[in-house]
Amino acid sequence: MFRWDPSQYSHFESERTQPVIDLLSRIPPLVSGRVVDLGCGPGNSTELLAARCESGDVHGIDSSEAMIERARARLPQAKFEVARIEDWAQRERNGEGFSVILSNAALHWVPSHEELFPRLLGCLSEGGLLAVQMPRNFDAPTHTCLHTVAAREHWRERLLDLHAVPPVHEPAAYHDLLAPHTGSLRLWETIYIHSFEDSEAIVQWTLGTALRPYLERLEDSEREPFLDAYRAEIHAAYPKRPSGQVLMPFRRLFLVATRS
Repeated sequence: MFRWDPSQYSHFESERTQPVIDLLSRIPPLVSGRVVDLGCGPGNSTELLAARCESGDVHGIDSSEAMIERARARLPQAKFEVARIEDWAQRERNGEGFSVILSNAALHWVPSHEELFPRLLGCLSEGGLLAVQMPRNFDAPTHTCLHTVAAREHWRERLLDLHAVPPVHEPAAYHDLLAPHTGSLRLWETIYIHSFEDSEAIVQWTLGTALRPYLERLEDSEREPFLDAYRAEIHAAYPKRPSGQVLMPFRRLFLVATRS
């Protein structure tokens, strides 16, 4: 498992937090019951969940010790745990049940959604809510440029296996998977248009997420040449607009499901 860098990830906290604000606006405020943030990262989404659900029993799960350390400092009253989401779901599916399970930009790192999502529903109490946001922009230049560079002869043998198809399906697939087990199910997509001063900001954005497993596979001396090659591809793929800004569209999939 590659190492997350909370500081790098948080460079774009405002842009990364807006989707969870939009997601939480679709669920009613709660004053009781347990709530959990899966893939809580540095705690920005957990903080919003705690404000929306004033139950006082707030949990956060992340596989990164560095992220959990940052989250604990940010929200000391919550209960944070280092764990993989799939292991947590296996453990909790026959437990007391949660009133809300939130996951913001995390489940696309977890495989086998056909098994995972029904299991997450099983971790809810009756009438509980599963609220999920996942990126669905894997055909964008941020990713295709990465695959182009990784496929070059110098890096191909060590990096090409990292080009796996992300497990995020079309919205209809989640409807078919969840609708038989839910009292209500809402699905939608939003394309966020992020505006930056230059394309280097897009490289820095990707350094906090998709680039990390590639760079960790390389020797120290190889990382900067790889980054330079990726930087050149990104610069060509995201030209400056007449305003002088660079625009990065980012598609995200949302769902809110109620356990029947």
